[in-house]
Amino acid sequence: MKKSEILIMPRREFIASASFLAIGGQLFGMSSLSFQSEQAPPELKEELTPEELKIVEKSVIAKNLKNYFIKGYSCAESLLLVSLRFLGKPEELVWVASGFGGGLYQKDLCGFLTSGVMAIGLSSGMLKKQRLEGKEHCKQNLKQYWQYWTSMAPLHCSEIRKEDATSKGDPEYKVCRRLGQLAAVKIEELIKPAKATFSKT
Repeated sequence: MKKSEILIMPRREFIASASFLAIGGQLFGMSSLSFQSEQAPPELKEELTPEELKIVEKSVIAKNLKNYFIKGYSCAESLLLVSLRFLGKPEELVWVASGFGGGLYQKDLCGFLTSGVMAIGLSSGMLKKQRLEGKEHCKQNLKQYWQYWTSMAPLHCSEIRKEDATSKGDPEYKVCRRLGQLAAVKIEELIKPAKATFSKT
């Protein structure tokens, strides 16, 4: 058997390289911290701004959402249901989203985020594309939705709803309602091509 080769480095070179790595690590740490500090968390408002209200009023899905959210349907169920209606798909598919409300009932990923991903996936399969092309379409739309969501809200229910609805916090889910309507606007924009394709068949 061959003995494993041992890398021999002179002591002076080792100390110099170790110092460089230490300084580099500190600089990298500083740059990442400064980058994080520059990005302020999105402000969670309770009411739509006048500009947001205008775009919500133009969206079929966003206007329809208020008929279901917190009226027997969770965040995830309400957005998926109105997306199914928009796409002309069977409404019993809403059960797919039943375990995703309230951040998978663990205050994890927001149900409006996860059900939006479901709607994008479903609509991508309706476009009569080859599987790989359809998956790429889904991926690109998902990127758009993810960037849109993270520009206006945290990912997790625990960060959006810091206090339980039964406490002094937001018993009417105003913050969630606003986010749901804005998410619905974006989802309608992204799945509209599938509705058009489906209507022609």
